[in-house]
Amino acid sequence: MESTEDGPPEAPTAAPLLGEPLPVEFMNTIWAGRDGVHDELARPGGLAAWLRGVRPRLPRAEGLSLARLPEPSADEVLRFRRLRDALRHLAAVTTGGAGDTRDTGESRDTVSGAASDADALAAAVDAVNESCARAPSWSMLEWTGESGPARTAATDGTPTGWILSQLAEEGVRLLTGPGRTGLRACHGPRCVLYFVRSHPRREWCSADCGNRARVARHYRRHRDAAESAKA
Repeated sequence: MESTEDGPPEAPTAAPLLGEPLPVEFMNTIWAGRDGVHDELARPGGLAAWLRGVRPRLPRAEGLSLARLPEPSADEVLRFRRLRDALRHLAAVTTGGAGDTRDTGESRDTVSGAASDADALAAAVDAVNESCARAPSWSMLEWTGESGPARTAATDGTPTGWILSQLAEEGVRLLTGPGRTGLRACHGPRCVLYFVRSHPRREWCSADCGNRARVARHYRRHRDAAESAKA
C-alpha cells in the first residue's frame, strides 16, 4: 500500500490484476465475487485506485508525469466507464457473444441504450474511437551519443486524458492484432472476466476459477448420479 505525503496510505485497487494485457485488465474492473458483481469504477476512488495499481504499466509521454496522478473528475470517471463498457461489449462480440451479459446484471445494449445489436456495436466502436482521440500524440526522436536514436511519445493532453486515449489505442491493437484470436471470456462459475489465452489448454482466467469449475462439475456429476439412482 502506497503512502502519501499528506495523508494515510492509499487503498489498493479491489479489482483483480492478473497480468493480462492492459486493456483486458481494464475490462476486468467488473468482476464477480461470492456476494455478487462488483464495479471498481463505480465506487468512490475506485478509478484512482486502479490507475495506481497499473501505473508501472501505463504508457509514458514526454513532459507528462504519472508519478502522482490527480484524482479523476466525475466526468473523467464517466469517460473511463464508457470506454470500459465499450471494450467489454466488443470483447463479448469477439469471443462469440452478442454482448456482455454474463451475470453482470446489465443488458447487452448497455453501451448505447440501443435496441439492436448493430446499433450497440456501432456505439461501442464510436466510444473507443472518441477515447483514442481524447489526447492526440506524436512521435519525438531523441538521439544521444551513448544510446543513439530512440522514439518517445509526446502529447498536449492531461495525464488522465492521455491514459484514456492509450487504453483505447491498446484496446484497438488487441482487437485487431494477433491477440484477438486468444481473447477469451472465462466461463467459470459466476465469473465475468476476460483473459488472453497464453497456452492451448488454458480454459480459465485463473487457477482459482479453474478449481471452482472442477468442483462445480464434480458436484453436478454426483447430484445427477444420485437423482438417476432414485428414478
